[in-house]
Amino acid sequence: MNFILHIWRQNSPQQTGEFVRYELDVAEDSSFLEMLDALNEHLIEKGEDPVTFDHDCREGICGSCSLVINGEPHGRHKATTTCQQYMRDYQDQNELWIEPWRAAAFPVIKDLVVDRSAFDRIIQAGGYIPVRTGAAPEANTQPVAKPVADKAFDAATCIGCGACVAVCPNASATLFIAAKVSHLSSLPQGQLDNKRPAKMLARMEAEGFGSCSNYRECERVCPKQIRTDTISTMNRLLYRG
Repeated sequence: MNFILHIWRQNSPQQTGEFVRYELDVAEDSSFLEMLDALNEHLIEKGEDPVTFDHDCREGICGSCSLVINGEPHGRHKATTTCQQYMRDYQDQNELWIEPWRAAAFPVIKDLVVDRSAFDRIIQAGGYIPVRTGAAPEANTQPVAKPVADKAFDAATCIGCGACVAVCPNASATLFIAAKVSHLSSLPQGQLDNKRPAKMLARMEAEGFGSCSNYRECERVCPKQIRTDTISTMNRLLYRG
């Protein structure tokens, strides 16, 4: 399969980037990241600087393989990270535009890699349980109803990839925060901190993310299918606190 690739190249956050055109013949069973590996092998053989991109598990778990492909965060398939996209999925699109997340709070480090440490600072602002629990307690001392546990687990599947920010017209991190708040505040230990939503949202604003306007594009592109009803849960907790 022959592809024309337009890849964003940017040497540093201070420099201006641009799309650079490449042509590559790749096997249809190659994953998207394996395609980038093959491209980099060709570039290195020619003495050129390889394309810098982020990855880790390559199993759809970590969320670090964050790319915008033809305008879609992570690619064309729903509930799928970039590393789980395959070149056969694009056999009807022989020209691909590949770029990093676009958000002021996610500055480009180099090429396709962005700095998502703003998410870590949001978590530090309120996304933890601020109570000393000592050793792990007996599981049955604090029973949690199954519907509550299921709701917490569904929210906890958020991998913090930032696709919700990349697709949002406002570059809002509200869905990410709502997932963390819904996860932690659903459980008995997390209910002790009723200021968590306010602290995390304040940090979101300080980091330069936009506010939520209910476009719901974030729900559409989330690889873990976090629902926007977590935002409703967060808002209820916010005004109750």
